[in-house]
Amino acid sequence: MDKPCYKRVLLKLSGEALMGDQPMGISPETLKYVAEEVESVHSLGVQLAVVVGGGNIFRGVAASSYGMDRTSADHMGMLATVINSIALQDAIEKRGIETRVQSAIEVHAVAEPYILRKALRHLEKGRVVIFAAGTGNPYFTTDTAAVLRAEEIHADVLLKATKVNGLYDSDPVKNSGAKFISRIDYMSVIERHLAVMDATAITLAMDNNLPLVVFSMKEKGNARRIICGEQIGTYIGNSV
Repeated sequence: MDKPCYKRVLLKLSGEALMGDQPMGISPETLKYVAEEVESVHSLGVQLAVVVGGGNIFRGVAASSYGMDRTSADHMGMLATVINSIALQDAIEKRGIETRVQSAIEVHAVAEPYILRKALRHLEKGRVVIFAAGTGNPYFTTDTAAVLRAEEIHADVLLKATKVNGLYDSDPVKNSGAKFISRIDYMSVIERHLAVMDATAITLAMDNNLPLVVFSMKEKGNARRIICGEQIGTYIGNSV
């Protein structure tokens, strides 16, 4: 039987990860696949929290670029993450796993308010907790929210699911000679402008020594294998 190396994990999903092959929105097949991956991790006995973005529905930064007020646009983006969180909750609960959505903005009819002690209690009881609405503040990305929530719940690691298998020294789509990076320190990520997370998120992780693992969610079982100690994707930490 696989033995987990971590007790408490936060998984960060982009909103785009839920689109599948669609141009926008939520793909039912992809949602089911993500729920199966969550179930695979949960079955290890790991306490699991999730933060999901909203870019498949609405992206505040993009909207502000064509004239919408940034604060209004970011609030719309937060609501998009609530939609994704509710959809993911439904898919996970269909796998027989108790799940709670906690929102940083008040939407009492569909989600609990974010309360740290309550979130910790849910995790201790084996429930998956989905943190919605980012930090509840404009100008902060869901990546920053993921690092913040990971720190607050004392997660052992943050897993950042992406479309590629980790970090490269340049864009592998544009440069066929791009070199894969298996391990790197936080400061190098910032100095080399490796766009895996915004600088605020990376700095917050660095200041609190939160390990990050960037990996592809497309390969089935990757999250489980990382939690069980396999070297998959790119490890970001203070000592590499």
